[in-house]
Amino acid sequence: MCSYCGCDSIEVIGRFMAEHVEIINATGDLRAGVHSGDGAAFATARARVAALLWPHTEAEEAGLFRIMAQDEVYASHIETLCGEHQTLAGLLAALTPGDRAAMARFEDALRDHIDKEDNGLFPAAAIALDGPQWVEVHETTPHSHDGGEPHVHAHADGHEPHAHGHDHHGAHPATRVARG
Repeated sequence: MCSYCGCDSIEVIGRFMAEHVEIINATGDLRAGVHSGDGAAFATARARVAALLWPHTEAEEAGLFRIMAQDEVYASHIETLCGEHQTLAGLLAALTPGDRAAMARFEDALRDHIDKEDNGLFPAAAIALDGPQWVEVHETTPHSHDGGEPHVHAHADGHEPHAHGHDHHGAHPATRVARG
């Protein structure tokens, strides 16, 4: 986790970094489930990782990523990060009890992705975005209160914030695993 620049003091970035820690911790349980070969423990752990990962990636893409991608300096990097979200979905879906090599691929990809965000994109966002952009990030990033259903709030003028342009998570095999 980035601790040198203070970007984690920005509400949405601090939230995303805290979610990264939670996802990594849940991944430890997933690794244990894979290594044990216990199908039930594995299924529970994979469902937990998916339940944390997909709302997190959707929130990143709906708010911060969308705003950062409006700047051509960051657009390609954001596209890469979104592609990595898709890759993580495939790797998570492909996991099976006992397949330690697949688990290592998933965990390595996850940690590499998180590192790119925590130590690259988030500090860059802290520098690159201005006040109105942070307001838009906040208004368009789905969040929940006390673990409730993720949502966004309407602007003070009563208009809905900019809607996220796509919902690729419905197609994620890992999402279907987690929900079914």
